[in-house]
Parts: sequence; C-alpha cells; structure tokens
Amino acid sequence: MGAIAVPGVAPGRPVRAPKQDRSRATRQRLLEAAVACLAEYGWAGSTVTVVAERAGVSRGAAQHHFRTREDLFTAAVEYVTEARSRELREVLEREYVPGTCRTRLVVGALVDLHTGQVFRAALHLWVAAASEATLRPRVTALEARIGREVHRMAVELLGVDESRPGVRETVQGLLDMARGLGLANLLTDDRVRRERVVEHWAGVLGEVLGSGG
Repeated sequence: MGAIAVPGVAPGRPVRAPKQDRSRATRQRLLEAAVACLAEYGWAGSTVTVVAERAGVSRGAAQHHFRTREDLFTAAVEYVTEARSRELREVLEREYVPGTCRTRLVVGALVDLHTGQVFRAALHLWVAAASEATLRPRVTALEARIGREVHRMAVELLGVDESRPGVRETVQGLLDMARGLGLANLLTDDRVRRERVVEHWAGVLGEVLGSGG
C-alpha cells in the first residue's frame, strides 16, 4: 500500500502533531509524572527537575507550563484526582449487575480512591502545606474543592437523597472512613482488614440510607 499523501507535506516527510496537541500531551505527562514523583519521593525529593526528567521533557518546558513548583504539584493532584474519579465512575457503570448490591460496589470504589498512588501523593502535599506558608492556602483550597466533588459523586453513585436528615453526615462519615483506611494502608498492606470493613459498611449504609440497590 502506498504512502498516504498529506496536503502541504512533502512525500516521505514525517507528519508532526499540531503544536497545540503536543503542548497538551507534554502538560499531561508532567502532571502524571508529578503525582508519581510525589507519591514515591515525597515533597522534599520531588523537584521540578526530577519531574521533568521522569516526564521526558526539559526543565524549561516544565517551567513553560508551570511557573512555580507549587503550580505544578497542586495542578497535578487535582488533575489526576479528577481523572481517577472519572475512571471509577466508568468502572461502576461497567461492573454493576442489576439486581445486586450497588452499595457494596460504590463503597469499595470510594475506598480504592483513597488507597492508591493519588492519595499518597496528596498526603505528601498536605504534610508539606502544614509547614510551608506559601503552599498552605493553595492546598487548603484544593482539598476543599476535591472534597466537595468526591462528596457529590458519592451521593450520586449511592443514589441517596441528601435532603433527608442525617444522610449528608452519613455519606461524609463514609468518606472520612475511606481516608482513614487509606492512611492505614500507607505503611503495610491492609487489604484483608479493609475488605472486611468495606463489607460491613456497605451493609450499614444499605440499612441507614436505604441504598442497598
């Protein structure tokens, strides 16, 4: 089969992606590399240079997209958290079997959101913000925004009515529990105990919220 002719490009010459697409791809690689570095090395070991090397771009390219280190890491945690939330929503829609307990699936997915790489990276960012005045207001605002979104997603996925007394507090209790399980998993693999807790909480929520599916 002969080569496909591209208007304006000489035959045999490689076709490059549009500049805007290349810029978007570079930005995405930097964001994902930043979260991976933060989870692996912590705040102290995650410099812009380290992230740029992991992403396979120059330090100058990294600073073109993110003026400061704080810009890079707060954007990275927000971006990957949102991407992970979308993935979990897709998994739920794909794996849910009508007639089975949807609550168990939702609780497990929300706990998974707090036990992976993104949660570990976010935790390093929170700890750094506790002692760095320039980082604290940005992380506080980011955490509030992510917290609202995750809570809204939990209410939607559980299919509960938040106007009912106690429902909001119960959902928030679920998310606080998920965060606690994430913390317990940082040093040792807590999967076995976590599964038992998830199973129990799914039953409790089914009774309290009337969301047994």
